[in-house]
Parts: sequence; C-alpha cells; structure tokens
Amino acid sequence: MQINLSGRTALVTGSTQGIGAAIAAGLARAGARVGVNGRTQEGVAGAVAHLFSVVPGADFVAVPADVSTEEGAEQVKELLPRVDILINNLGIFGSRPALEITDEEWRRYFEVNVLAGVRLTRALLPGMVERGWGRVQYIASDSAVVIPKEMIQYGMSKSALLAVSRGFAKEAAGTGVTVNSVIAGPTHTGGVEDFVYELVDRDLSWDEAQRAFMREHRPQSLIQRLIEPEEIANMVVYLSSDQASATTGGALRVDGGYVDAILP
Repeated sequence: MQINLSGRTALVTGSTQGIGAAIAAGLARAGARVGVNGRTQEGVAGAVAHLFSVVPGADFVAVPADVSTEEGAEQVKELLPRVDILINNLGIFGSRPALEITDEEWRRYFEVNVLAGVRLTRALLPGMVERGWGRVQYIASDSAVVIPKEMIQYGMSKSALLAVSRGFAKEAAGTGVTVNSVIAGPTHTGGVEDFVYELVDRDLSWDEAQRAFMREHRPQSLIQRLIEPEEIANMVVYLSSDQASATTGGALRVDGGYVDAILP
C-alpha cells in the first residue's frame, strides 16, 4: 500500500516525544507537512530538530502552545490556520488509589485529555468540511475499555474520547471528513517506563521490569510485550490516508490483543 499525504497539513498535539513524535515522523514520511506541538518553544524546537534528523528533508512546523487551554487553541489557529489532519494525542496519566483522586485531579484529566481535543476539533473541523476532505483522530487507550483500578481518572478520560469521536463523526457525516479513535495498548515510552517502575521492583532491569509489569498488571496482552510507538503511528498514518475514506466513527485497536473482545 502506497500512502501519499503530499499537500496535506497535519497537526499532532503533544508530539515532542513518545507516541506523538512517532506519529509526527510517520506522517512526515508519507509526505505531509506536520505541525509539532508542545507547551514550550524550547521543547518544540528540540523535538523538531530531532525529527529532522529522523526524517531528513521533511516539512516540520513548530507549533508551541498549551492546547489544554483556550489561549493555546487560539495560538494553534494563528500558527497553523489550515489543518487537514488533526491528531489529538495530548494526554496525561498516572496511578492513584481510586478514593484518593481529588476533584481537582478529575477536572485536570478531563481538561487535558478530553476538552483539549474537543476544542481543537471545534476550531478546525469546519474548515475540513468546507474543503470536503479531512481527518480527525483521538488517541485513546485500552484503558477506555478495561478501566485500570490504579488510574480510573485516566480510564474515564479515554472512555470519553470514544464518545466524542463517534459524536463528531456524526457531525461530519457525508462531508468527506472522517473522525476516528485509535485504542492504543500498553506502549513503550519514557513516561511508561517511569509508570512501570512505580508498580514493580525498581531494582529489576528494564527487560525484567517490562515482563513483570505485563505478567502482573497486563496479563491479557496477546503479544506479551509493550507496543512500540511506531506501531501506533502506522495505524494513524493509514487512517489519515485516502485509502481509509470509508472508515469513520470507529474505535480501532492497536492494543496487542489486550482487550478481550471481538469489538471494542
């Protein structure tokens, strides 16, 4: 399959590292102009420099803005007024006993993980509809379906994304714009390494810690390993393509078989 995104402009929120950076690189390899987003100019500049080394000759645009705020969303529109492909990847996570999650933390997870994507979709979807082509994606998680007891605030926010994406897909019905969620399974990123070591013995090597984490906390995984960010990016690039024109309103799994169901 030859995916060609030449002439398309993409925005990937939270793309200075991890899954977001892998998605930015994947879209750029397919020919898209890619807006790289993070909260600070310094962080975004460093990420763009790294991405240029990974994908030489690509067209990356620095889009520093805190998209979890209304002001940040306005900055994005000023820096990147036309967006054909919106990847709502920004998200936070962390473990907390259920009865210790404060009101403030519940609100923070909703603001960052849900409302940031809603706000950008609201701002950018009309332009896609007017042009008759567009792609909106929300990076969800297996935690949207299998709520982990150690971070139900995170699971709640990812469940909300499934509803949000389905709803916006209906709003865009018949316009040439597709809206989908990607259900990412346990993925190997720097942040996840820290999270793994919160739950297993810190004296273990990384390979030992990863195996212990999957065995003790994610035993349903059929691949029995963490997913690499590039594997998530492959699905996102496909959903961003013309080849995925009939796929909308869906929740597509890249979860290593973690969710024990035929459908999400």
